[in-house]
Amino acid sequence: MAKIHNFSAGPSILPQEVFQEASQAVLDFNGAGLSILEMSHRSKEIVAVMDEARALVKEIHNLGDDYEVLFLQGGASLGFLISAYNMMRDNKKGGYITTGSWASKALKEAKWLGGGVEVATSKPENFNHIPKGYSIPADLDYLHFTSNNTIFGTQFHDMPSTDLPLVCDMSSDFVSREVDASKFDLIYAGAQKNMGPAGTTVFIVKKDQIGKSSIDIPTMLNLQTHAEKDSMFNTPPVFAVYVSMLVLRWVKKHGLAEIGRRNAEKSSLLYTEVDRNSLFKGTAAVEDRSHMNPTFVLADGVDESLNQAFLDACKDANISGVKGHRSVGGFRASMYNALTIESVQLLVDVMKDFETKNG
Repeated sequence: MAKIHNFSAGPSILPQEVFQEASQAVLDFNGAGLSILEMSHRSKEIVAVMDEARALVKEIHNLGDDYEVLFLQGGASLGFLISAYNMMRDNKKGGYITTGSWASKALKEAKWLGGGVEVATSKPENFNHIPKGYSIPADLDYLHFTSNNTIFGTQFHDMPSTDLPLVCDMSSDFVSREVDASKFDLIYAGAQKNMGPAGTTVFIVKKDQIGKSSIDIPTMLNLQTHAEKDSMFNTPPVFAVYVSMLVLRWVKKHGLAEIGRRNAEKSSLLYTEVDRNSLFKGTAAVEDRSHMNPTFVLADGVDESLNQAFLDACKDANISGVKGHRSVGGFRASMYNALTIESVQLLVDVMKDFETKNG
């Protein structure tokens, strides 16, 4: 079977060695004679998986015992509400920097609780940049932002500076670069971009922020509930956590510095071609371009019929997943950790050939 070069925005490409080990665990987990899919989450084997996954997150980010790591369910979409519930304090107001669809949805959940305040937004410019030069009200309980924008192709390269508790949805660039996680009071991220399959969401939260909310929280949405039970309050998504653990081992082996270097190299290769090629143009401000999800469209004046022609050319080259999000169109080349630079080079070669034939 021909190799498929997977540029999907998620669920995304994962390391081949992880697929191989995970597939064996489906048949027989560690010689137990049972599939990991049928083992009790209370068994010592599965408890060990959960413990290692949580420990790896802390080790990779150089975090100490003052942080709690949880593997929960519901994706970042539920995390929008969980983060607001758990971080509301006496002021009952959370500040939000809205840089795209997901950040806007997070704000919506905080507003539903009666405490969402938009601090800055790039919506008037169709989310093509990261807001700058905004002021942050002092009476907020926390500041929330989304570190990477998968749909519009922007990314925070410098984190917001504030004395407020800092909350971040890091779903699409988690473990993709070095980050000083100690500056955050709460990080949450769906696994299905860089860390694992869909089905689990990691929460990294300062212990001194747990149980401090000023509003009543439903049991399942209270981080204290899950911290007290080591992510085992109810049956966890065992297989998703296991695969995430394998990916975290892979991340530890290579190191965040090296992974970040590779991701910057891949994005630089593609953006150089987008800027050079007469048929395409980037959609995001150059200084805010995402290393994870480069977005581009046909250049001004280019026949729109070439949209499908380019997608067909990619398909012929066994390149998958470059069609832009349905809400914005164009093209999106998601380049998560496990995507090789060889795959990016192939896409660049297709773009060059496409220009030669259609330019």
